[in-house]
Parts: sequence; C-alpha cells; structure tokens
Amino acid sequence: MEPNQLFRYCPRCGAECVPGKNPLICPACSLCYFFNPTCAAGAYIFDSDDRAIFVERAKEPAKGKFAIPGGFIDIGETAEDALRREVREEVGLEIEGIEFLASYPNSYHYRDVHYPVCDFIFTAKAVGAELAQALDGVAGFQWRRINEMDPATLAFPSLRMSWQLLKHRMV
Repeated sequence: MEPNQLFRYCPRCGAECVPGKNPLICPACSLCYFFNPTCAAGAYIFDSDDRAIFVERAKEPAKGKFAIPGGFIDIGETAEDALRREVREEVGLEIEGIEFLASYPNSYHYRDVHYPVCDFIFTAKAVGAELAQALDGVAGFQWRRINEMDPATLAFPSLRMSWQLLKHRMV
C-alpha cells in the first residue's frame, strides 16, 4: 500500500478523508497535503585501484543482495550531506570528489508500505579505503570493478540502471 492510501483521516483536525487522493484535501479544515516521493542518495565509491565498494544488505528489503552505500535523505540535508552521513554509518569511510551520476525512481517496501523513492546516484572516491568496515545494516562488503559485478545480484532496479549507465561510461 502506498502512503496516500493510508491517510483516512485528516492529520490536522481528524475529519474523515477519501484515501488515495493526491493531494489529500480535508473536507472540514481544507488542509492540502501532497504525497511526494522520499529521496535517497547512494554512491559508487571507488578506491585507488578503480574498484567500487558493494555492500551486502543485512536487512529486508533485498536482504543478501548487493547495494552501494547510501540511504534516505533527512529533512534539512542536501543529497551530498546525506550521502556522506550514510557512508560513514554503513562502511565507516569518508568520501571526496562527489559527482552526480543520475536519478531514478524506485520503490522501497517496508512494513507493509510501498514508499515511492527518488534515488540520487553519485560517484565518489574513498578516503582511506582500507578502513572500510561493515557497520549499520551491512552484512559484508566487496571491492569490485564495475564490469565484474553481476547486475542480477544488485538489490534494486535503480541500482541496476545506474550500474548499466556507469559501465557504459567507463568503456
């Protein structure tokens, strides 16, 4: 179920509303609430040997599949700041040379809700790649060249599309 289907009552006044509408407009107090995708940032982070770090997801969705370090952007953060934070949280690395690669729509299923997501994908360089470690939500990681990665093992469609784009750019 998508978030706009969950709202049956106005979050301001509690009046009954028609679920599934976007925007939700309260018939009692006229609150107008737009449902927009949540945003996430991730990066193909390269070491000095041009290998990217791929993390094995420790949790659902896509537990056991590979992803790039990243996560949801918090309110008030830029995509780049969220990326730096998520990389520190997941693999303990600092990054530099952040460059935008592409954005893709995605869907993230969590606790019976399908969250529409816009994934912002970047490339970056690891500072001290040898310091990488599996931290929050990460079961393990591998440093691999882009062309060595099997896209079928990637966790989300947005990752497979960005992998394809990056692979063609690196040829």
